[in-house]
Amino acid sequence: MIDTLSHLPRPDADAAELADRFSDLAPPLNARQAALESARCLYCYDAPCINACPSEIDIPSFIRNISHENVQGAAEKILSANILGGSCARVCPTEILCQQACVRNNAQECAPVLIGLLQRYAIDNAQFSEHPFKRAPASGKRIAVVGAGPAGLSCAHRLAMHGHDVVIFEAREKAGGLNEYGIAAYKLVDDFAQREVDFLLQIGGIEIRHVHKLGDDLSLSELHQQFDAVFLGIGLAASKRLGLAGEDAPGLLAATDYIRELRQSDDLTQLPVAERCIVLGAGNTAIDMAVQMSKLGARDVNLVYRRGFEEMGATEHEQDIAKANQVRLLTWAQPQDVLLNEQGQVRGMRFARTRVENGRLHSTGQTFELAADAIFSAIGQAFDGQALSDPLARELKREGERIWVDAQQQTSVPGIYAGGDCTALGQDLTVQAVQHGKLAAEAIHSHLMLNVEAA
Repeated sequence: MIDTLSHLPRPDADAAELADRFSDLAPPLNARQAALESARCLYCYDAPCINACPSEIDIPSFIRNISHENVQGAAEKILSANILGGSCARVCPTEILCQQACVRNNAQECAPVLIGLLQRYAIDNAQFSEHPFKRAPASGKRIAVVGAGPAGLSCAHRLAMHGHDVVIFEAREKAGGLNEYGIAAYKLVDDFAQREVDFLLQIGGIEIRHVHKLGDDLSLSELHQQFDAVFLGIGLAASKRLGLAGEDAPGLLAATDYIRELRQSDDLTQLPVAERCIVLGAGNTAIDMAVQMSKLGARDVNLVYRRGFEEMGATEHEQDIAKANQVRLLTWAQPQDVLLNEQGQVRGMRFARTRVENGRLHSTGQTFELAADAIFSAIGQAFDGQALSDPLARELKREGERIWVDAQQQTSVPGIYAGGDCTALGQDLTVQAVQHGKLAAEAIHSHLMLNVEAA
């Protein structure tokens, strides 16, 4: 239970109704629908959709396989580029990536090819009697991967394919990272994140050691000495703070903490629900939080952002999901004060109205208040400073808070690689993290094999 919200009531709906509300956001295609949709692909020779895919999936090829009723072949094509292709098909913002690049996405066409749903169809309907990828002969090399999120899992799988032994050190009790703990429950239903991890591990050669945290019972220096290479996929484990008085009052919580609790709950009827709530932020996490609170039964949900709609991190598609779930989107409002009741609990928040002058955000001098039983902060994630506190870790070059890496995902310390949200490259997306892990694995493999040949 979330202690800071223990004073709030529980949902009015019963378990069956809540289960229905949290059912699959995007129902999958059936065989007929997949056949018709795959026939719409023009199999462009230059395939702009491939260039738009961070994990470089050969999209026309897997769609052609579907149209030829070779679903297993389609799935293998996807998984060869993105081993987490099933979850990415569900959570990837295809509307701003591959589908936006589709040549049918123009004023004369009704819609782009539904690439994300076709990808999900292929993965969900492939009938693998065994893992589709085989390990190369054992190399005798051992690699440490820190973090069992999308980047770490992708890296581990590709290294295992090359015949290396991998030990993943994971701080939590389950693997999956954000797919398991941070994505809205209605996007990854039926325990899909864990089923995907189980599938990935079938390749063999990967050991996961749970409840081991870098900076706690693990040090980068020791891992660097004990293993032939190290990959850091540690994400951004800390939530940014508002910097306001009353931030630690009952009723104010990081959105990621609540989402994690919801994702791990076996009984949604026992979750605390705010009848009136405020979500601070403009990204997908803020949308996920607001929508889920609405689905749990909140009567009044306000998502508040200090800038305008056009600058929101959440895609237009995500914004539409929020609106469809009666979430009110308020812009040009910056948190100013946390308002507390006589018991010291959250009762609302005061906001300063904002505007942009000469490219900078300023207050207009006007304020307004919103009543709320709970406030959820989704203003971004930050580094857990303790994770990189040992002497070797402090040598890692940074770009701002994040770890600097080169084009091969290698850090400034030889033999140490990094990827995913903890690095400064690209977008903070699951599909991007998967690509980072894959690129790092190939770089690690090439380096280790070069050393073997040199010896």
